[in-house]
Amino acid sequence: MSMKRFMFFVIFAVVLAVAVPSFGAALGSNARTVIPEHVQQIISVDYRALKNSETGLALKAKVMPENLKQFETALKGMSIDPDKDVDQLAFVSYRNSKNQLRAFGLAQGDFQPKKFYTRMKLKKVLPAKYKGSLIYSTGSGMVMTFLDDSTMLFGELGAVHDALDTRNGEAESLASNPQISDMMASVESGSVWSVLDQIGTQNMMRSALGDASKLADYDTVKKRLLGSRYTMDFANGVNFNLDVLTSDTFTAATMSSLIQAGMQIKKMNATPVEKAAIDAMSVDSNSGQLQIHFKADDRKFQSFLQSDLFQTVAR
Repeated sequence: MSMKRFMFFVIFAVVLAVAVPSFGAALGSNARTVIPEHVQQIISVDYRALKNSETGLALKAKVMPENLKQFETALKGMSIDPDKDVDQLAFVSYRNSKNQLRAFGLAQGDFQPKKFYTRMKLKKVLPAKYKGSLIYSTGSGMVMTFLDDSTMLFGELGAVHDALDTRNGEAESLASNPQISDMMASVESGSVWSVLDQIGTQNMMRSALGDASKLADYDTVKKRLLGSRYTMDFANGVNFNLDVLTSDTFTAATMSSLIQAGMQIKKMNATPVEKAAIDAMSVDSNSGQLQIHFKADDRKFQSFLQSDLFQTVAR
């Protein structure tokens, strides 16, 4: 199970990158203002590529959560076509004042809010008002509002309120979190990119290591994991690069050895598809960073999608 979890992480990350040609997807300035200080993870996906990628659309259909599918359907019912109107999607998870993990989404594109308001008025759909913002129910358990002409905020009502409170200065924002901001600066030019905070990185690596985390003093090592970031592109097949930032070179080297050992154990009983996936990965450490790379051509990647491994871990 240990490496299966790790493979899930890699494959899931790749799935997120499906739709990605080579243009960057940095967050807009208004999108940044709603991100709380205690952000756990930001995942940014250039959405424009989806409509041009048959594989991307197929993968999106497989892995997109049901509530997001319903949200897309609801938007279409409001005359917003995600496939045409959305350029970029970002998902933000954060810890609120009660240390509860919540999430919201940000879409950037050409939305023309004034026309949207007119259409909703004609349909007699009235918004709720929250501190100057007009909030519309999508009928999918989510609500949405516009931050400006090109930025839409969506999610469950409580999370959207938290985001708007952050923008209004009632809570500290991303600007007060230099660790996440610095990591973003390193990856924002990527077609698909993500940053993960310290606690999220610790949990992610424990999940990735699975049973292997019990073989070493992981509880001691994990305190030296500071955060992580990844980028992906499809310029020449699938390329995924993950950096886990640690406090020192010894920790990075230890984590590298643990993962490499787990890969070899898994490979002993792996299927041909699993072996191909493992062979497509490389693990190393450099200057206090654990570095994981995954590279596969389109044919191999397609085979991963059809494998039992993918079907199992994607459930």
